[in-house]
Amino acid sequence: MEDQTKYLLNESDIPHFWYNINADSPVAPAPVFNPQTKQPITPADLLALFPMGLIEQEVSQERYIPIPEEVLEVYKLWRPTPLIRARRLEQALHTPAHIYFKYEGVSPSGSHKSNTAVPQAYFNKIAGTKAMTTETGAGQWGSALAMACQFYGLDLEVYMVRVSYDQKPYRRYLMETYGASVFASPSDQTSFGRKLLAEDPSNPGSLGIAISDAVEQAAISKGAKKYGLGSVLHHVLIHQSVIGEEALKQMDLAGEYPDVVIGCVGGGSNFAGIAFPFLRENLKSGQRARLLAVEPTATPSLTKGIYSYDFGDSAGMAPIVKMYTLGHDFMPPSIHAGGLRYHGMAPTLSALYDAGLIEAISVPQTRVFAAAVQFARCEGILPAPESAHAILAAMDEAEQARKTGEKKVILFNLSGHGHFDLTAYNRYLSGDMEDYSYPDNEGKEISRHLPFMPEPAL
Repeated sequence: MEDQTKYLLNESDIPHFWYNINADSPVAPAPVFNPQTKQPITPADLLALFPMGLIEQEVSQERYIPIPEEVLEVYKLWRPTPLIRARRLEQALHTPAHIYFKYEGVSPSGSHKSNTAVPQAYFNKIAGTKAMTTETGAGQWGSALAMACQFYGLDLEVYMVRVSYDQKPYRRYLMETYGASVFASPSDQTSFGRKLLAEDPSNPGSLGIAISDAVEQAAISKGAKKYGLGSVLHHVLIHQSVIGEEALKQMDLAGEYPDVVIGCVGGGSNFAGIAFPFLRENLKSGQRARLLAVEPTATPSLTKGIYSYDFGDSAGMAPIVKMYTLGHDFMPPSIHAGGLRYHGMAPTLSALYDAGLIEAISVPQTRVFAAAVQFARCEGILPAPESAHAILAAMDEAEQARKTGEKKVILFNLSGHGHFDLTAYNRYLSGDMEDYSYPDNEGKEISRHLPFMPEPAL
């Protein structure tokens, strides 16, 4: 076992249940509000966007939610994913630490996003949905949902953040190959998009704007189309729990337990996917793994945002949720942090961070790409820029272990490959990449842009 590098499970080891952290969390979920009425949202309000099967998961307090057999059959295309010990990286770092990564890039669409795309398409299909709309940033989510919709015979419209639409045409080609229609966002297909383009024809877009485009198209369809979201919402985080559940079994095969579990964060889904099952073990079984979320300095919602109620999109059409936010009108710089450019953070994850149950740091993109290149040269896998944030944090943890001589066990989620990100790698390798940090003084202005603060319950 000492020389083993890959820890593989069988198809029979695929989790048959999704894990819901709300069943064990000491933090009660905050109410969600209707953006039009400013009243607590009801399942009926959400039916305009989501099928009832997903709404029930969104509000569930059940610890384990059964995975339908039809979804498990599709999961078998790539699950269980491998757990790999990065021995060559350990040697290059001269560290006594043991570094493991859970590799989600083996999914057909190239990332962890397929873990939720398949069940979202499935629950829409059985509810009678014929078509879906969605947004995508770097294109990982759009690719995953395009694949899943093709599997279940659903049409799909994808609104892709314009800067990524231009920087990553091959992601668009993949989505179109799967059968999706892809539009740059802000889009001339929607009234909100046309308004923004009239104000600024070169608007680079944001995830918040792309969400508005997709939500508007679903809302005006009067039920003909439903909306799918690739992160942030609780049912998405639930679906991603298969990552951590498998990783627990694989760390047992390795005969070790992580001292720290690391994931990048944009909306929070891949971090929650690997971290929440380990948080359960902290809460229920006395384990003490640190859970570390890593975000870009350009969009540091956890480390520089405020914890408050905000719209989930730029136009104010999506539900109002309590989360760490930079403000729904935040416009991220055109950096190469991939999908890690959302203005807010998953409400569930935000509440746990506010309670001190997880940690968060922000890192600059030039260091992220330096870590990605070193990882690729050691381990042979080209990581997505998003995932490379977690790689950098893992390397920093390993470097600290080298200095102290601590035999630390590090686990991170390698959430996707970077084969469609070579333009960004070329910019880094040619020295044409700069860092950007969210200004400290801008944080003082966030509260002026928030929709409202509900009165505390008496």
